[in-house]
Amino acid sequence: MVLAGGQVFPATALADPETQSEVDAPAPELLHNIIYRARVDGVSRGATITYRAEGDQLQTANPTMVPGRVFEANTVLPASQIANVRVSIQWPYSANLHCEILVDDAVVAQADDFIAPRVLPQKDDPDYGAITCEAPVGGIANAIPVDPAAPPPPEVQPPVEPLPPGA
Repeated sequence: MVLAGGQVFPATALADPETQSEVDAPAPELLHNIIYRARVDGVSRGATITYRAEGDQLQTANPTMVPGRVFEANTVLPASQIANVRVSIQWPYSANLHCEILVDDAVVAQADDFIAPRVLPQKDDPDYGAITCEAPVGGIANAIPVDPAAPPPPEVQPPVEPLPPGA
């Protein structure tokens, strides 16, 4: 019996061992829920609310603000960003402006200001008629750098209560 030119079993190829090193991709940054709230208490027109949104974008809203109405916007930001919201009204109106920022359902910034009526627009102050709230999303872990040469803080001992008389 003669087999001519064919293979009964397919040939297997020998592969080199894998020499590719695995590249560690940076872990995606944790996102925090951000809630911006703004309120205009007073009779005014032309309310503008500008706030930082996901993707390093600034969003602008022009809601009709009547006294007591609260504007609310939700977004997500990484811990490395700064959350900010700016509330402004048009000249010559006056009102109480309020803004606040919540990060993961905790209030981290809040501001209130009264915008007084003016006869003429304020050309020297471009922020007249506006209020801004701003806060780091990740918080401030340690605002004061540690001096390695400084002595450690003294340990506080609990107060010693005197023994009652006759004990």
